[in-house]
Amino acid sequence: MKNYTITINGNVYAVTVEEGNGAGVAQASKPAAAPAAAPAGAQGGVKITAPMGGKILAIKAPAGTAVKKGQAILTFEAMKMENEVVAPQDGTVASINCAVNDKVESGAVLATLN
Repeated sequence: MKNYTITINGNVYAVTVEEGNGAGVAQASKPAAAPAAAPAGAQGGVKITAPMGGKILAIKAPAGTAVKKGQAILTFEAMKMENEVVAPQDGTVASINCAVNDKVESGAVLATLN
């Protein structure tokens, strides 16, 4: 798997490309703001993933925010219900890898913590 940052018409996208048997799959997400579009290597060691597919409604803790275990980092909608994605431990949000209104799939990395 390879990660790239691509800018199209002034919008920055984080793209992950999986290598495979010729039927490769690419996933892209648009960061919430320029600070969230951290260069490779600036992501934290703790990955926060989507528990199910849905749509991002709000980002409650942007990159650089200190969070406590259980604190909401973002809100998403899945199956017509609002769900909060919370910090699994105390730390600082290193990156937000999605933006409001993005549609995400189960297991997608939404944010990272240091």
